[in-house]
Amino acid sequence: MSDASQKASDALLDKAGRVREGEELDVARIDAFLKGTAAGAALSGEPLVRQFAGGASNLTYLLSYPERDLILRRPPFGHKARSAHDMMREARVMQALRPVYPYVPEVMAICDDQEVMGCDFFVMERIRGIIPRQDLPAGLSLSPEETRRLCLSVVDRLIELHSIDPSASGLESLGRGEGYVRRQIEGWSDRYRKVRTPDSADFETVMQWLAANMPASETAIRVVHNDFRFDNVVLDQKEPSKVIGVLDWEMATLGDPLMDLGNSLAYWVQADDDPTFLALRRQPTHLPGMLTRAEVIAYYSERTGLRAQDMRFYLVYGLFRLAVIVQQIYYRYAQGQTKNEQFAGFGKVARYLEKRCLAALAADGPVG
Repeated sequence: MSDASQKASDALLDKAGRVREGEELDVARIDAFLKGTAAGAALSGEPLVRQFAGGASNLTYLLSYPERDLILRRPPFGHKARSAHDMMREARVMQALRPVYPYVPEVMAICDDQEVMGCDFFVMERIRGIIPRQDLPAGLSLSPEETRRLCLSVVDRLIELHSIDPSASGLESLGRGEGYVRRQIEGWSDRYRKVRTPDSADFETVMQWLAANMPASETAIRVVHNDFRFDNVVLDQKEPSKVIGVLDWEMATLGDPLMDLGNSLAYWVQADDDPTFLALRRQPTHLPGMLTRAEVIAYYSERTGLRAQDMRFYLVYGLFRLAVIVQQIYYRYAQGQTKNEQFAGFGKVARYLEKRCLAALAADGPVG
């Protein structure tokens, strides 16, 4: 590749920027820790630290050394749920999965010494590629045919993950498996009630419906990502319709793959959705060539053999779970535990998601 082509390709990479106020790192301590590990022994100088724009949940930083770029993941500042943001678990899940799912980044170092940064964190390799966020990066234009290939590549990576046999792969310890559906409904309902604010959505009707309409058992027990979205995949710079990495394994476990599919479809804003949902779009699923939610379900079902007569339960669950995550973030903002102004409107988002859930419950006939 020529220098000009390389520069044009690098321009498509996800850019890290200035570290947000209140989310600064003690660079000297982190540098000393890394250089004391086997993976960091060859590093020189002190890294330039920048922060990626994402980070509603765990925070992600770019550590640029002369020799290589590394990624640091740490939990958010401020109060966090007891079982959330478990950095040690995320790192170990990644280490366990990488041998059977090569899209997982290599974990370079894990730190549970609170003296270093006051929290657990880990450092992993940087997979250089394109991360498709709300829109494709400027300079990347895909035809409808190329967009369809990109869409199928993303869905295929989810299908591939759900095809892993936990028992045959030595992954039985990733989660409890059976009883997953009930644990999710009860757990997310409990979390929502704990982060209600005076202006929050009620969601009681939705929570009661989910509790009353749980399937008798899981469709299967598989490895589930629990946050599988376009902005958690990395695309090849030379072939942008090809997925080369999958990120953010914080919530991965063993569970029902249709629940995981429902989670992913909660983010799937398509071109013919209502203006409010389109305004909330955070991934480029509206582009010509992208599959609709119904087409994703049909494609997934055909490839996996996993299907439900009515996907309503899984779709409503996905929207409700997303609303809980949004409300948890809004709660931290309302309590002054984060200063990130992008979270100021998250309470309104949760109220809108309640309306979408209620509309799905009121729909006639099977959904999906």
